[in-house]
Amino acid sequence: MRGIPSLITDIRKKVFTEVARMAYSGRGYEGVDELPYIIVPGDRPLHRESVFLERAIASERVRLAMGLNIRPIQTRHLMTEGMDEAAVAEQYYTPPLVNIIPYACHACPTNQYKVSNYCQNCVAASCQKVCPKDAISFRNNRSYIDLDKCIRCGKCAKACPYNAIVHLERPCQAACGMDAIESDEHGRAVINQDKCVACGQCLVSCPFGAIVDKGQIFQVIQSIMRGDRVIAIVAPAFIGQFGKHSTPGKFIAAMKKLGFARIVEVAVGADMCTVEEAKDFMEKVPAKQNYMATSCCPAWHSMIHKLFPGETDKISMTLTPMVLTARLMKKKYPDCKVVFVGPCAAKKLEAIREDIRSDVDFVLTFEELQGMFEAKEIDFETIEPMYDLNEGSAAGRGFAVSGGVAGAVADVIRKLNPEAEVLTARAEGLRDCRKLMTLAKNGKYDGYLLEGMACPGGCVAGAGTLLPVELAANVVGRYQKEADKESPMESPYRDHALTLD
Repeated sequence: MRGIPSLITDIRKKVFTEVARMAYSGRGYEGVDELPYIIVPGDRPLHRESVFLERAIASERVRLAMGLNIRPIQTRHLMTEGMDEAAVAEQYYTPPLVNIIPYACHACPTNQYKVSNYCQNCVAASCQKVCPKDAISFRNNRSYIDLDKCIRCGKCAKACPYNAIVHLERPCQAACGMDAIESDEHGRAVINQDKCVACGQCLVSCPFGAIVDKGQIFQVIQSIMRGDRVIAIVAPAFIGQFGKHSTPGKFIAAMKKLGFARIVEVAVGADMCTVEEAKDFMEKVPAKQNYMATSCCPAWHSMIHKLFPGETDKISMTLTPMVLTARLMKKKYPDCKVVFVGPCAAKKLEAIREDIRSDVDFVLTFEELQGMFEAKEIDFETIEPMYDLNEGSAAGRGFAVSGGVAGAVADVIRKLNPEAEVLTARAEGLRDCRKLMTLAKNGKYDGYLLEGMACPGGCVAGAGTLLPVELAANVVGRYQKEADKESPMESPYRDHALTLD
């Protein structure tokens, strides 16, 4: 669904835009009660059974966009409850980050095989013949599956010559590589937070827009409005996300209009990360450990901690590009506030870790930033461009796509030691990441550098992106070719990482 305009994406954009507009007004959260009526105008529902339900859902979306928790539905609570504490620039997220609005959930069917109208009531009755549990009979001249007997093996669907048997899966559940989506007593989806790593793939897969992550749009703007020096560090996947006219020079100009004091590409931190991970690998593999996992993707990192706790010492100790870039800014400008702008929901949880909080003050996704552009009525087609971003290398910018991290690290290892043979393996999507780690744990990847990306396609497929994945990857590829430097070894910051620990 990512990159496909829909009513869901329209509503999300409206929520982010109105929250940003309210923040820029300078009146705090005055008028927040009116936002559901602005987001859902008129007296006729667009997609639910009533306009009142649509506004109730919009109310929770607004609260979540401001970093607040969903209100319990069993008792009466004001929409503004908790906003005094949340509507300040220093407010951090309170887990859970990814939430399901209960009354927005459609209670989709979970893992069922059903017979469609394409059944031809054929003489062969292949579906019935292959069923190991006698769950299939014929009623009213068509095949019928008894769900109480069905074991969901899928043999009937494979045997049907007309493809008349369909497999129904809850989309959010199918997208979750951690099997964290469960059901409540009403059949509605709930998230098992003990399993969730906040990758956000469920969020972009829900056709009803019931899954929402918390945001900090309001807090970022509060910080800007009170006069803080707010620096935006921008992930390389930003390129092209805001339309064909959003060149780097125009993007810089737009960010300045939002009030950001400085804009820096996180490819700078990626370059530092690359060099340090290369050194880390050369020192430890195979002398101290049998393989090394990259550290960049926070959801991959969390997945290893949750499912493979005995393998956590194999993760590189190198800080992520976000943290290295943030620390570089804090060192240059000690009193600044740092906003990471990127494609990733999981970065929001990384930023609230106790050892990171002082480095990264806020996290915005591209989707949330788009709401800020809308609130300030910024037109990328007409805005005059400013300077370009030229500090990061092509390899650092390549961190945005699957394979980019391992490829960059392997290249630096070869530059540092031309005799080295570097073996790499990668996985994208948490299900495949789990398979990769299972094999590594069993000794199948000894001597390897392993790269895991929670989102299929890499960071360009993150939950906070705006473009179709393939298009985004192509745009990043072109952006890499425009870099002044090819390798992290050419970066003036390549040896800065140790000074930032």
